[in-house]
Amino acid sequence: MTTSFTRVVPPRPSRLVPTLTAVVVGVIVLFAVVGLPIDWSDLASVPAQIWHYCVLMFENPNWEKLPRALFEMWRSISMAWIGAILCVLAAVPLGMLAARGVGPVWIRMPLRGVFAVIRAVPEVIIALILLTITGLTPFTGALALGIAGIGTQGKWTYETVESVQEGASEAVRAAGGSTSEVARWALWPAAAPAFMSFALYRFEINIRTSAVLGLVGAGGIGSMLANYTNYREWDTVGMLLIVVVVATMTMDAISGAIRRRITQGARPPRSTARTRPAPTPTPQGTRSRDVDRVA
Repeated sequence: MTTSFTRVVPPRPSRLVPTLTAVVVGVIVLFAVVGLPIDWSDLASVPAQIWHYCVLMFENPNWEKLPRALFEMWRSISMAWIGAILCVLAAVPLGMLAARGVGPVWIRMPLRGVFAVIRAVPEVIIALILLTITGLTPFTGALALGIAGIGTQGKWTYETVESVQEGASEAVRAAGGSTSEVARWALWPAAAPAFMSFALYRFEINIRTSAVLGLVGAGGIGSMLANYTNYREWDTVGMLLIVVVVATMTMDAISGAIRRRITQGARPPRSTARTRPAPTPTPQGTRSRDVDRVA
């Protein structure tokens, strides 16, 4: 008795939705390009102009303003650090309340909406609004960095809490723990390394953003950079850019090393000499019996 098997071919998936999406995106990009008053003939001269200003800035930088530049760079780093601390102090508890299984839905959903609204507003806009309240001070930049980072930091927090394995939480609940005790003894120990890593990453972002906030009068190296750019003192601008790049790369390297230490732990020490395992001694009687067996 022979049995015949019918080969069932699955239906081909429809490509209508991806095709329509590609067409809509293409039309939007086309209208955006056509609607802008761009003279594409000037595009060929852009590399030469960039090279011209690079020569003006970096051929002979003005190092006379270096002490003041270092001081202003330190102010920018201080703004970034204070902003990161304010951001973490506000975002971590609010983010944990916005996590599923920790806060009730009537708290969780409004908090997530607030985080989304804050992420939609750039740091420069927040700084411009705060300028009318706090004035042209470095505190304005630090406060703007702290408020602007709450949206992203809060989102990272509740996503991290929700990704924690349920084993420890179930054990605390089985022991009669409340929601606050679950968050304290199960979720916090598991998510704390990620929270610290995100805080350091926020500090790295704030260092780069603090230079931009200085352009709107929030203080720091950005204000000095904007002033000398307006006066067309390109040799001083080149020196300031060198200071910004070197300081930012240095802080990123230090912060990255600390983050790797937190998330991956200490690296095992490397042995300088390779040791070979000692050969296992063979009893004389066993060796002689093996030789006789071969013979």
